[in-house]
Amino acid sequence: MSVEYLSSKSIEDRDYFAKACGTTLGNLQQIIYVNKKCSAELAINIDKASNGEVSCDLLCPGADFNYLRAQALTA
Repeated sequence: MSVEYLSSKSIEDRDYFAKACGTTLGNLQQIIYVNKKCSAELAINIDKASNGEVSCDLLCPGADFNYLRAQALTA
């Protein structure tokens, strides 16, 4: 998660964003500052809530999101 993305928001907006992602602000801060691993599910939620400004690919590099994207196109 981008420090810049989260720090550009007001405290209230940070809390709202965390809730929109299905997590807490504390958890997002741990992902940013403590290098806590981000699950694929949370990475997708963050990507959605940020309208793509924070990419799920960067948050969870171990997940093959390109494979999933390709599957959705062929289905």
